[in-house]
Amino acid sequence: MKLLKNVLLFLLAGIAILVIGFVIYGYTPARSMPEAARALLSDETVKVSTGKWLVFQPVGSSTKEGFIFYPGARVDYRAYAPMAKALAEKGILVVVVRMPLNLAVFGINKADAVMQAYPEIGQWMIGGHSLGGAMAADYLAKHRSLLDGLILLAAYPPSNDLLSDYAGVVCSISGSNDGLATPTKIQASKALLPVSTRWLVIEGGNHAYFGWYGPQKGDNPATITREEQQTQIVEDALACLTQVQ
Repeated sequence: MKLLKNVLLFLLAGIAILVIGFVIYGYTPARSMPEAARALLSDETVKVSTGKWLVFQPVGSSTKEGFIFYPGARVDYRAYAPMAKALAEKGILVVVVRMPLNLAVFGINKADAVMQAYPEIGQWMIGGHSLGGAMAADYLAKHRSLLDGLILLAAYPPSNDLLSDYAGVVCSISGSNDGLATPTKIQASKALLPVSTRWLVIEGGNHAYFGWYGPQKGDNPATITREEQQTQIVEDALACLTQVQ
């Protein structure tokens, strides 16, 4: 009995260590850069709110279009502020959702509360980067009637989320130099998405340049600047967002 008790205590201690380690892992994301912090300041064109979400609201316009964005795994959600603010400057309400443990897999249904908070928005699209994009696609697969489209940044749907018959707007924006969401993986995801999907490839772009944070293990170097990649991301995403109007 004493031996059994010691074994159980050992197992419980091991589980506790694993849980603590995982929590620490989740709460130590890739830090956002100074450029991201500057984008969190309101100005004459965009009001920025930094409560439970990052909300980028166009000033002086009654926008009816909204975009819900899920961050990449273990990436500071503020790293996507420059992109979000640039889209808001074009008249789109953008909400960047903060995820539990910085992992969108634990907050797939966060979009529910966002849409409930802004009933005046008549057209919603959802999207995300990397794991965030995959979980956005998973949410869409289960709530098709609530959303007008999907934007995947260096991402693709989970294999069990078949969206080939989805009637909304779908755009996939990827980087040719991405070492994580590689061109091969993006190509393999085509069967999961509608034939009308817009496939946009940023030549020279990599995985980390989809946000404003540091390099990622397994990624490839980009052959364009982060600023160049971000400009193209905003242009491509805006084209997709306005397609539903």
